[in-house]
Amino acid sequence: MRGKHRVIVSTKRLKYDFELRRNLTIIRGDSATGKTTLVDMIQEYVNNPTGSPVDLTCDKKCYVLEGALWKGQLAEITDSIVFIDEGNDFIKTEEFAREIQKTDNYYVIVTRESLPTLPYSVEEIYGIRTSGKYGTLKQSYHEFYRIYGTLTREKDIKPELVITEDSNSGYQFFDCVCRENHLRCETMNGKSNVFHYLRDHKNEKILVIADGAAFGSEIDRVLRLIEGYENVVLYLPESFEWLILSAGILKNNHVLEILDAPYDYVESEAFFSWERFFTAVLIDETKDTYLAYMKKRLNPAYLQDVIKETILEKIEKISLTWKK
Repeated sequence: MRGKHRVIVSTKRLKYDFELRRNLTIIRGDSATGKTTLVDMIQEYVNNPTGSPVDLTCDKKCYVLEGALWKGQLAEITDSIVFIDEGNDFIKTEEFAREIQKTDNYYVIVTRESLPTLPYSVEEIYGIRTSGKYGTLKQSYHEFYRIYGTLTREKDIKPELVITEDSNSGYQFFDCVCRENHLRCETMNGKSNVFHYLRDHKNEKILVIADGAAFGSEIDRVLRLIEGYENVVLYLPESFEWLILSAGILKNNHVLEILDAPYDYVESEAFFSWERFFTAVLIDETKDTYLAYMKKRLNPAYLQDVIKETILEKIEKISLTWKK
């Protein structure tokens, strides 16, 4: 499945109206915010579509996955939107991550806990709030709102230390830039290590660079840790490959079309996260050229002054050319 899909679920009293654009969407929030009610309404419609007081409108079929038999249920679901309420512990398992990676569905997961086995985006973590939009009809209208918005400060950032979540081409690029400008750069060798490093280095001016497309499971605890810190800033592009594509180096109209609406191009069965998709696009669009991209080892062409500066200019409000 790919594309954006609007879901409208309603009764005479309640209405949910939201749009999904990735294979993984997380709904968070405290009790009594309407999360479980949403899933219950969808389940009621699925169980009795003609006799239920619930109306459901969507261009894809919707299902609720639950209980000990989830794996068997999942095997029967294709090209659909699957809702999972909190309390289903299987969502935390490696087995669940493996199984849904093989499917062409979109998944909406209600959970107050982080799910480190799943590569979900910081941009696809939502809460539910009630609007008075339908107050005159005595209908409570529930809308999704993005929990994590812009994560960098308004003022320009000049770090002393840059940390990246992995050791691949992204780290190699920023490590080179930092060495040229007498800054330190360290790799965390995994997104879960970012939290532990920040906890132990509270007094340094740190820029964290991580793939926003898959950093969703870490964002809450990292933000809680650095709350009030003036010396730690997060920069979360979709991925390093997205950053290169967005910098306009390739002069490619097809790439621009993809960047404008990635959801229309990302097949959920082929790409478990948008980070993987942008990597595939960059490799494909640069093959057999001097910019041929490799994930594990950075092509030195990306360190040429003009190309390097073009990539860095894409990173707004952050300067890595400051020297002590």
